Amino acid sequence: MNKITRRQALGTTAGALTVLGLAGATAYAADTDSRAAISARDAANAGPAGTAGTAGTLDEVYQGRRIQITPATGGAHHGGHHSAGLPAVRIDGRELHVMQNADGTWISVVNHYETFSDPLSLARAAVRELQGAALVPMGGM
Repeated sequence: MNKITRRQALGTTAGALTVLGLAGATAYAADTDSRAAISARDAANAGPAGTAGTAGTLDEVYQGRRIQITPATGGAHHGGHHSAGLPAVRIDGRELHVMQNADGTWISVVNHYETFSDPLSLARAAVRELQGAALVPMGGM
């Protein structure tokens, strides 16, 4: 009867883990490429960037959801627990919590592992990620 040696078991395990790692890296690269393609497509299909209102306010409908971005004001945001200087980003009238990183990129509570170059691309990504779900306020319901 053939018995498997410890060396053979470790070699098989290492091989299987290598295959899984390569498959994961390939899937990640494909996902990154598809996200870049989606962003490029959305930018091309968005048409006008929205209606610019007074003092740089942006108002647009993206994938059936209304995005409103108003520039930073002198007051505090989100019930007073954040410093001033952040624009107010709303999806269907509900505020999306946004933060700016030290490098100038933007993140949101919906997409906090992915950075965006501006609040509009961040809001569009949040709309895609929500997939029709309502945005829930930061403090709960």
